Amino acid sequence: MAEGIRLAQMTPAAALPQFEAVLAKDSLDVEANWRAAVARNDMAQPLTRKADRPRRDSLLVSAQETARRAVRLAPDAAYPLFVLAMVLGNTALTKGTREKVRMATEVRSLGLRAVAADSNHDGAQHLLGRWNYEVMSLSGVQRFIAKSILGGGVFGQASWDEARRRMERAVALDPVRIYHRLDLAKVLAARKETAAARAELARIAALPTRVAADSMYRREAVELLAKLGNR
Repeated sequence: MAEGIRLAQMTPAAALPQFEAVLAKDSLDVEANWRAAVARNDMAQPLTRKADRPRRDSLLVSAQETARRAVRLAPDAAYPLFVLAMVLGNTALTKGTREKVRMATEVRSLGLRAVAADSNHDGAQHLLGRWNYEVMSLSGVQRFIAKSILGGGVFGQASWDEARRRMERAVALDPVRIYHRLDLAKVLAARKETAAARAELARIAALPTRVAADSMYRREAVELLAKLGNR
């Protein structure tokens, strides 16, 4: 387990066998379940090409299974709840509209439960901020259809203020996490607070690389900064 944790942030593919070895001996180990889910989720994220979709989908299905097992074993623990919400959120991006709405509703519920369990969980705060951002980024017609036709009544509770509050809380809890500042910048940019968004993006250059995805987030930050520079 310790070796898996050491490897997980930068090389999730190398970490996964370590967690699977723990689960082979004890399938009810809560931490091994949610950490295996994170590893599979992280392995799935770079698989964006059409040819990679079967592998991506397989990883996300497995991630969801182990995350749900962790939640069943520890229904009031922040990390299992957050990880399941994260995996569902990423899975939703690969689904049709009706399935996206259903998953988004569960993602919000899990995120709120995670924050209730631990209000200082930066990942859960970020997840809720991103949820509000994604919903508010929909057109009025899209939100109406989601709320009124597809059963996404909770979409009516989303707001830009909540998106910003949650993102700022995530940044305050972990100021050197690139992903937090990037998504806070997106919220600020969407609200036409261009100077504040640029400031958040500019800070990213000095932040340490902590997870494998940080190189991707850095590129995204540079691209968004260039885009905002033209406004």
